[in-house]
Amino acid sequence: MRRDDSYTYGSLEADGSNCCNKEFAGKAETELPPPAKRDRILVHRAVSLSAMGNTLLQQGDWLLVLSVILLTHAAHGCPDKCLCHTASKTADCKNRGFTEIPPRLPPEIQILQLQNNRIWRINPNSFTGTPLLKILDLSNNSLSSVAPGAFQKLRYLQVLNLTRNLIHYIENKTFSFLPHLKELDLSSNSIIRLPETFGNSTGNITLLSLKHNKLQKMERVLLESLPNLKVVLFKDNPWQCNCNVFGLKLWLESFLYRGGISDGIICAAPGIRKGKDLLKVPYELFGACPLRTAHVHLASTHHHSWEHRSSPKFGPHGEHGESGRVSCEPKPKPRPVSLRHAIATVVITGVVCGIVCLMMLAAAVYGCAYAAITAKYHKEHLAPVRQHGTPEEKEPFDSSLA
Repeated sequence: MRRDDSYTYGSLEADGSNCCNKEFAGKAETELPPPAKRDRILVHRAVSLSAMGNTLLQQGDWLLVLSVILLTHAAHGCPDKCLCHTASKTADCKNRGFTEIPPRLPPEIQILQLQNNRIWRINPNSFTGTPLLKILDLSNNSLSSVAPGAFQKLRYLQVLNLTRNLIHYIENKTFSFLPHLKELDLSSNSIIRLPETFGNSTGNITLLSLKHNKLQKMERVLLESLPNLKVVLFKDNPWQCNCNVFGLKLWLESFLYRGGISDGIICAAPGIRKGKDLLKVPYELFGACPLRTAHVHLASTHHHSWEHRSSPKFGPHGEHGESGRVSCEPKPKPRPVSLRHAIATVVITGVVCGIVCLMMLAAAVYGCAYAAITAKYHKEHLAPVRQHGTPEEKEPFDSSLA
């Protein structure tokens, strides 16, 4: 019996998991060990069960941690078709055939490259998970319109590239809530009209590119809402150089005078002005423009706000009523024919006056020199003659004294 008991106990010590050993169970039915021996067996059995439980719990913890890691990677990892660079905080998703903004982008990225895809719309929540974006490149896609507020989650956005899309128009306040936006590229689209404002908090834009579109006119109020604008590009648009661009002409002259940079506006119509620079079209040719156009543009220089045009002085279609005509008094001071011509006139006048002054100074110097030479000549040649005069010359003098 002791040999059997020791064997059973030894088997429990050797393998704690053999708590249900058939040999020990069979003997337990016929012979029971002493109470002390049974206590020791029960203690070791409890220890073995406890060890097995801890092992299972540890395995469960690791499985839980692994599941959390996998879920986190799935939620915030890089999309399958993109390449994410942690060091530069860049997500490279160009040339991947996307039709929408890819989901599950890393929230810490600051540069998102989505050019050369087939993205045709931007959902309101497309950029909810990437609030730190600073540069967004959506060039060469299939966007036909941009909904107002599509980028409102990107409060730190600085550069927005929408070139080479299919955009036909920009709605009012499309780029609202982008206080840090500095560069906006809308070139190479099919834009036929622009709003009176890009939105709230867009006053920090320094570069605006409108090249290669279908713009025929542009509201001066929009440009005046961008006080920090340094570069504006208008090239290759079918500009109609009529009364609709008179305000744009005034703004552009002032912008260039302040040191701004522009590639100019080349007229596409009417025929007599085709191919001419808008700045070189004389003001006299805009003299036939209706009073409404001139009044609106002159008023905008003082208000810098589109609300002025919705005031009661304008009719439902922007035309003046009788009270509008009366409110035009007093008339503004006449502007110079051209700001550049006026500056050139001042410069030329200054140069001519300078030349005349130099000529007068030269004449004065010449006169002084001639007078000095003449005085010296008389002093050297005529003084001895007077001092040693002939007796015939002195006699009248002596007789006069007598």
